[in-house]
Amino acid sequence: MADDTHTQPPWLLEIAIEPKSKADREKLDIALAKLAAEDPSFRVSTDEESGQTILKGMGELHLDIKVDILRRTYKIDANIGAPQVAFREQVTKRAEVKYTHKKQTGRTGQFAEVSIVVEPNEPGKGYEFESKIGGGAVPKEFIPGVEKGIGSVLSCGVVAGFPVVDVRVQLVDAKYHDVDSSARAFEIASRAAFRDALQKGKSVLLEPIMKVEVVTPEDCIGSVIGDLNSRRGQIQDQGMRQRQRRQRDGAAHANVRIREQPALDEPGTRHVPNAIRSLRSYPTFARRRSTISARNRNACLNAGLNAIALGSPLWGIDQLPSVCDAPVQNSCVQDALG
Repeated sequence: MADDTHTQPPWLLEIAIEPKSKADREKLDIALAKLAAEDPSFRVSTDEESGQTILKGMGELHLDIKVDILRRTYKIDANIGAPQVAFREQVTKRAEVKYTHKKQTGRTGQFAEVSIVVEPNEPGKGYEFESKIGGGAVPKEFIPGVEKGIGSVLSCGVVAGFPVVDVRVQLVDAKYHDVDSSARAFEIASRAAFRDALQKGKSVLLEPIMKVEVVTPEDCIGSVIGDLNSRRGQIQDQGMRQRQRRQRDGAAHANVRIREQPALDEPGTRHVPNAIRSLRSYPTFARRRSTISARNRNACLNAGLNAIALGSPLWGIDQLPSVCDAPVQNSCVQDALG
């Protein structure tokens, strides 16, 4: 059984927002609800641990536009956090786990035992759950508790607390007690079993990677490619395009990681408006101003440069300093679109 809630548009950036005054709290909630209803690619959620309101969008300019609407249209003044990349987590190998939840409290207790198999799903398939228990080995009313327990972990993985994607879970065995077992006990057992399975399955971080086409005057193509390489961009191909008056432009296609793109306020950079444009209607990637390093590309800044984001993002295994128990593998592009 597939879960459609985990095949939604891939939000790439997140920011925290809070009103500067208590009087604006209700106005902010109403305004954000209207914006989310109007734009399927924009989402509002609440962080369970910090209680902060989180805005999720397809890019930095996409979120900037929403914040500008709040200020200009709804007259709401708010504090805005720095944009954060929306990473994902995924298991890399098959893992089987048996977990027993047993607790005695007074006359009645809690008992549930589950055995699950967790393995990577096909790219883009999202989360799938299947129960292989037959013959009435476990009452059917306990199965929803197992699904609920697994679902509670999907939004917060074991590597760094990011959502888990493209995973298949099979319930292969379970045991219950006539008196002490309940849906709540199976929820607790399945939650613990799934977290153990994610760790045994060598979960890794995935980060969004955009396919980008860069068009620039011919004499600047070398500097542009050098800058893309310095940001861990992977050059796919390059060529020349004929322009009017016998001038030629250089074109390069690359995979660029979202967090390697320069920030809009990065020191020593200069903005080129309308540089990144979406070529697909869904998911909608908002227009984003590109910044170009002035240190090694002054000529390109004067001549002009266009960068076009092509379609939906890929998801690549991230390379970060080891800050958790689960391993983080080397950088590797994985096309989540198949």
